[in-house]
Amino acid sequence: MTRYVECATNGAGLAPVPLRLFCFHHAGGGASMYRTWQRALGPHTSVWPVLLPGRERRRGEARFQELGPLIADMDAQLDEHATEPYAFFGHSMGALLAYRLACRRHARGATLPVALIVSGCTAPHLPPPLPSVDTLDDSALIRLLTGLGGLPAPILEFPALVSGMLPVIRDDLRVFADDRKNVQPPLPCPIHIFGGDADALVDELDLTAWQDCTTSGSEVRILPGDHFFLDRPDELFDHLRPLLRGYGKV
Repeated sequence: MTRYVECATNGAGLAPVPLRLFCFHHAGGGASMYRTWQRALGPHTSVWPVLLPGRERRRGEARFQELGPLIADMDAQLDEHATEPYAFFGHSMGALLAYRLACRRHARGATLPVALIVSGCTAPHLPPPLPSVDTLDDSALIRLLTGLGGLPAPILEFPALVSGMLPVIRDDLRVFADDRKNVQPPLPCPIHIFGGDADALVDELDLTAWQDCTTSGSEVRILPGDHFFLDRPDELFDHLRPLLRGYGKV
C-alpha cells in the first residue's frame, strides 16, 4: 500500500465494490476527516482517504510547498490503485489536488476517474481566494482561519496545539496558491461541484467557473453551510449516494 492511502474496504470484508472514491482533504486537514464516509456511502463505494505528508500517521515526513512535485509524487504512488472505475472527491485544497492529479493522468494517457467531485473550491484557473501566507504573521493567519471556520473557538484555548498546526497550514496554502497560471486542457470526465451557501471564501461564480474545466458536463449544487460545511455532511451524502451508485454501474 502507498504512503498516501491505507487499505480500504466496503465495510464488509475485502469483497470488491463497484467504485473506489479517493478523497483529498483541505489545507491543514487529514485523512481522518473522512473517517465516517465509508459507513455513510457503502457498500457500493469503497472510500480511500488520501493523506498528505506532515500530519497524522505521516507527521514525521517532509511536507510539500509546491504543487507540481506533490502531484507527481501522488500520481506515482496512487497509480496502481487508480483502476477503473474510480472517482476523485476533494474539498477546498483537496479539490485542486484531485483536479490536477486527473489532469496529469489525462496528459500521460492513464486511466481517468469516471467523475471528479469538487467542493468548496474556486476553479483552478482563477486567482487563489486567500492572500499569500507569506504576508501574514501568525496572529493574522489565525484571525483569517477563525473567520472562515477553520479554527473552531475551543481549539484556540490550546495555544501549543494551534502553534503546531500553523506550519502545516502555511505549507498547504502555499501548495494551494502555486502554479495557478498553468491552465490545463478541459478534462473528458464530468465534474460535480458543491459549495456552501454561507461560504465567505468561495461564491457561486467561483464554483460555476469549474464548468470550463470539462468537456463532459458539470453541475453546481449549493448546500447549507460555510466553507467547512463538510463538518455536517448528511445533505452532501444524500447527493453522493445515488451519484456514486450510478458511476459504479459504468
